[in-house]
Amino acid sequence: MKILVCISHVPDTTSKINFANNDTEFDKNGVQFVINPNDEFGLTRAMWFKEKQGASITVVNVGTADTEPTLRKALAIGADEAIRINATPTDGFFVAKQLAKVVADGQYDLVIAGRESIDYNGGMVPGMLATLTGANFVNMCIGLEVEGTTAKATREIDGGKEEIETTLPLVIGAQKGLVEEKDLRIPNMRGIMMARKKQLAVLEPEAVEAQTQITSFEKPAAKGDVKLVSPDNLDELISLLHNEAKVI
Repeated sequence: MKILVCISHVPDTTSKINFANNDTEFDKNGVQFVINPNDEFGLTRAMWFKEKQGASITVVNVGTADTEPTLRKALAIGADEAIRINATPTDGFFVAKQLAKVVADGQYDLVIAGRESIDYNGGMVPGMLATLTGANFVNMCIGLEVEGTTAKATREIDGGKEEIETTLPLVIGAQKGLVEEKDLRIPNMRGIMMARKKQLAVLEPEAVEAQTQITSFEKPAAKGDVKLVSPDNLDELISLLHNEAKVI
């Protein structure tokens, strides 16, 4: 089984976010980047298929050269090879079109993408990728087994779970639950050394016109001051909740 895992290069959630050029561009200065968490869950599940069923794993990213450390980490975790499409990911459609070309050229059986990235939270790429490649699609996937060309998936729905049986080729939108956080892998020294020798191919992008553009960014409004109430003064607390917060 050939598996393609789509990797997004995203800011660590602890990073301080700022914008530049009159709030029209994200300021990368001082920001630590990591593998998108939903993609990391997917990569970990792909590693299970590699170890149990002998699957091969390719990781792919749409990004400029500064995203290569993230791809190298995925190689250190255990992916066999990496592909970087040398372009700035302008919007979800642009990214999906670039990935679709890679899928078509590589004839992958299973494509694992995070259901959304934690930077823009668009949640569009996996579904568009499935449509562009003609593959079956399971979003919000929290369980996956593959036997031959048959896949059994579990996806999260409102109020519960849904069991699905489908066939390869398949695209899934992965999230926590596909594996648990305790199952995520930290690259060891041997993996890091081996990653240096693994292939990282750089491809030029397909000519695709972006369908959207960012006009400006805006930070959330600052939180108001916190009022502290003595635990001995319940009357004041009730009055504040009723008259100011208006929650009771």
